[in-house]
Amino acid sequence: MSLTSRRTFLKTTGAVAAAACVGVGRMEAKPLKQPVGLQIYSVRTLMAKDFDGTLSKIRSAGYEVLEAAGYYDHTAADFRKALDKNGMRCVSTHHTLHVLQTELDQWIEYGHTIGLEYMVCSSSGGSHRDPAAEGEPSLDDWRWIAGEFNRIGEKVKAAGMTFGVHNHTPELASLDGVMVYDELLRLTDPKLVVFEMDAGWVYASGHNPADYLSKTPERFPLMHVKDMVRGPEGKEKITVLGNGSIDYRPIMRAATGLKYYFVEQEEYDMEPIEEIHVDAEYMRKLSV
Repeated sequence: MSLTSRRTFLKTTGAVAAAACVGVGRMEAKPLKQPVGLQIYSVRTLMAKDFDGTLSKIRSAGYEVLEAAGYYDHTAADFRKALDKNGMRCVSTHHTLHVLQTELDQWIEYGHTIGLEYMVCSSSGGSHRDPAAEGEPSLDDWRWIAGEFNRIGEKVKAAGMTFGVHNHTPELASLDGVMVYDELLRLTDPKLVVFEMDAGWVYASGHNPADYLSKTPERFPLMHVKDMVRGPEGKEKITVLGNGSIDYRPIMRAATGLKYYFVEQEEYDMEPIEEIHVDAEYMRKLSV
């Protein structure tokens, strides 16, 4: 083979190999297997004004599963009827720690009727071991809260559902040299308590969501999905998915234990329904 022919051969085979590699990469990238979900707090003002109509718009936007944060004065039977009419499921719900401590039985009964799989503590609400205490919880308070999570988780499990813990930024704080989130993961029983990672607030706290997901993916069957952009004062502001700084591809790749994710749009630049349409399209196109 002449030198010219050899160069042509190598160039050609190299191009074919490169094309094959690109093809393999494309074949390996797959859309998310989880259904597109929405935390209906995202459309709270609309739900309060037009419950049935807003549910219909949510379904038209492409959302299949919901997570509740309040039931807008509907009985469990009426809430379930509206879900069934629109071909959607409500698989998870949010309640504050105080509500779970004082009203758990009635919300378990409600959850059975609407078909919940998860009951999630949305916020500890600054809870303390001492009801008279004020200010942010101490590390010892968070350790007491972890015990409450175990106690509540046991009752929720006995009722046939799973109890979860949602984070904001306080859970990502370091107190006395200890990361609160690490302590909650350590002190809660994996058989009784799972975690719903709010990836946006983890990111805003200066941490990488994928780091936690990679270590113990089985503890994170739920996730809140939101995007953030840094505002003029250096604070993170919520924006529509794809417009901010969070790359969800590595996050979703690390979330191998994920069963449901819920878009949560807490702030708006456009009309809420327009923004949740954009969010749903982003998630449908996301491949990992």
